[in-house]
Amino acid sequence: MRYLELNGEALPDDASRLIPLTYGHFTAMQVRGGAVAGWPLHLARLAASSREMFGAAVPDEQVHALAARALAASGLADASMRIMMVPPAGGLSADAVPPDVVVVVADPVDEAPGPALRVCSQVYERELPHVKHLATMGLTRAHRLAVAAGFDDALFVDRDGLVLEGSIYNVAFWDGEAVVWPQAPMLTGIMMQLVQGALTSLGVPQRTTPIRLADVSSFRAAFFTNSQCARQPIASLDDVVFPGDDRLWSLLASMTFASTRL
Repeated sequence: MRYLELNGEALPDDASRLIPLTYGHFTAMQVRGGAVAGWPLHLARLAASSREMFGAAVPDEQVHALAARALAASGLADASMRIMMVPPAGGLSADAVPPDVVVVVADPVDEAPGPALRVCSQVYERELPHVKHLATMGLTRAHRLAVAAGFDDALFVDRDGLVLEGSIYNVAFWDGEAVVWPQAPMLTGIMMQLVQGALTSLGVPQRTTPIRLADVSSFRAAFFTNSQCARQPIASLDDVVFPGDDRLWSLLASMTFASTRL
């Protein structure tokens, strides 16, 4: 099912076709038992991106109330939720005007990791990489091209081979002792931040450093994080096959995240 609200007003489930989605930003999450992991991080993302793209942000308490209202109206306790900030009814302005808020509630997805994925590198650099914006055509095309080439997904690198991020995920590597995150222009995902905090709590060493394609073969394992899964294994990148490491998978499986009820 799909349930949509615009500024707290219910919309037909196909109304997203009518909403101007060429400019704006969003955050996505899984809701479990009416609660969201990392909710304060989602609010901070929405506020910062709104100030950058619209010059003004919707107050956190209003966003919370709109999300809670839409979830309650959907009748779902477990759900997939997307909160989008789109141009207000009067259109974009040079003045600082808060955006309109679209909340989309849909059926939940399984958060358990699937079989290890085969990914391929593609040269692609997102505009405003630190913002989770609505300009997603390039990401969708990259995924399609990867699948057409026999892979499961794409991992982006810049023109110099610097590892950036995936089509809809952040990537991390394991050198046998520490989790290594790419240092590059990219989106700092909410799940990435939650995983980093959980690993710190578990005492797992981590570092952030520039990683190039030529460096990838030195790692024992790789995984990705996104709003749907915190620990999806990656089997290979291009022709580099990762041996894997049971210790890493055990550590990732033991992670826990604090949640906030909507």
